[in-house]
Amino acid sequence: MKLLGIKNCDTVRKARKWLEANDIKFEFIDIRDKPVTKTEWKTIVANTDSEILVNKRGTSWRKLDETDKDISTATKVINLLTENPTVMKRPLLIDGDTYHIGFKAEHYSELFK
Repeated sequence: MKLLGIKNCDTVRKARKWLEANDIKFEFIDIRDKPVTKTEWKTIVANTDSEILVNKRGTSWRKLDETDKDISTATKVINLLTENPTVMKRPLLIDGDTYHIGFKAEHYSELFK
């Protein structure tokens, strides 16, 4: 199981703390230290909802030029995330072929009961 995010994100910290407190083994990947490849983004985008995956409320999104905010196709989303990975809603939990975007303790409790 992998948890993708950035180490200084409060929501990522909460998710990591929750997983550790519940003795759930995971590999944390800071997407700034170890960037996600274009091939990996293709898989992620194919298995998630881009409207949820791209965080349109964050600072990273607001800093983008309007032309970069076009997420009308999977290719555009992949290119956006490859160039601006912090636009991803964090964290992204990958458990085999299952992808979970964001963190809510109640949701994680349901996943791991």
